[in-house]
Amino acid sequence: MKMQLNRRILKFLISSLLLIVVWQGGFCQESKGFVVDKIIGKVDNYIILRSELEGTFQNYLSNGGTNTEQAKCQLFNQLVINKLLVAKAEIDSVLITDLEVDNNTRQRMNMILQSYGNSPEQLEKTLGKTLDQFQLELRDQVREQMLGNRMRDKVTANVDVTPAEVKRFFNRIPSDSLPFYSADVEVGQIVRVAKVSPSQEAETKLKLSQLRERILSGENFNELAKKYSEDPSAQQNYGEMNYVGRGAMVPEYEAMAFRIKKGEISQPFKSSFGFHIMQLLDRRGNEYNSRHILISATPSADDIVRAEHFLDSLRRKILKDSIKFEKAAKEFSDDQRSKGFGGFFTDEDNGLKVSIKELDPIVYFTIDTMKEGSISRPIVYRTDDLKNAVRILYFKKRLPPHQASLNDDWFRIQNAALAQKKDKMLAKWFTKARQDVFINLDPTFKGCGILE
Repeated sequence: MKMQLNRRILKFLISSLLLIVVWQGGFCQESKGFVVDKIIGKVDNYIILRSELEGTFQNYLSNGGTNTEQAKCQLFNQLVINKLLVAKAEIDSVLITDLEVDNNTRQRMNMILQSYGNSPEQLEKTLGKTLDQFQLELRDQVREQMLGNRMRDKVTANVDVTPAEVKRFFNRIPSDSLPFYSADVEVGQIVRVAKVSPSQEAETKLKLSQLRERILSGENFNELAKKYSEDPSAQQNYGEMNYVGRGAMVPEYEAMAFRIKKGEISQPFKSSFGFHIMQLLDRRGNEYNSRHILISATPSADDIVRAEHFLDSLRRKILKDSIKFEKAAKEFSDDQRSKGFGGFFTDEDNGLKVSIKELDPIVYFTIDTMKEGSISRPIVYRTDDLKNAVRILYFKKRLPPHQASLNDDWFRIQNAALAQKKDKMLAKWFTKARQDVFINLDPTFKGCGILE
């Protein structure tokens, strides 16, 4: 393949949240009787639309990318590779489960809704389609991306770099081309999600029991779901989940669906999302259709105070050196992401030095008042998944703005060298794998040299 992949473009596409589908919704409208969109690439049964490329390019530019034809060619090149990865994944029987796709789609749908102020009406107006239609389209794109990423991981699974290769990679970079990093920090956290007390759980179950009685007395399940359910999708689907197979829902929900009879409304039951009541609408073999109302039990003020006391006690032990911060984070933190790194925040390459530009603003303003080596008192906050929690922050070190060096930025340089090596492996794979599939590209992009 003539054209080498740009690492920035590659990482942009791999990490994309597929918000491009929102942009596509506006692009594909008719203008003066003509449809603007068209197919510009086909890889077996997978197509690339002009809207997909243009939308990806616009997102790339909005993230600081360069407005050049070469950049657009590289984006198109990567889209072709992505489709080839998906096509080959099906040929090689690389699988992902419906549960994985549904969970990922739900997370992304919530993120998109949040970006529109949690207003389904505003999003539907922007899209020119219903949220149900949009979610089906999004699910297809999520599945494609997940399948492509899994195939990519399979192709590059055995690629690694030695310290000698990292040094050679760094030494080949001209001194005037070395990246310049803004101020970096090493910051850790120990999180304690406020545990909901039995009394709070009992209160939530009582609310659901009362809603169940109202439904049994003749009130409309769907209207009550829209009004009271904390499942974001209830605003569009009125709590109805449509037909799903085994493995599509969390275990507790699925177990209830196969336990109750058709038409029956369950007693309140608990899952990882909160408490539900469910009505089984239909069941056929391993598939079922249901509707539910979800209410999450929220911690009381006393529950939050208990979490604060726990972290305050743990903080004193760390300050007395009775336990190391990293060990305490791994043992006691409720944040699964950071606890795997001893409590520390990481950059996109899992390095422990994080640019202050990438820090959550609240974290940044907190450590801005702290000295290096200090640990904050417990701070109440809301997690990304909106749970009430408390955390302590450890401000370990600040690194001033600097030009890349092996001593200060080994992890970043190592990841750049590894990415380049994987890029070369992927290019070789593309040359061989393209013989197994049908590829047809619009002549407009002949100058990109993708199939040469």
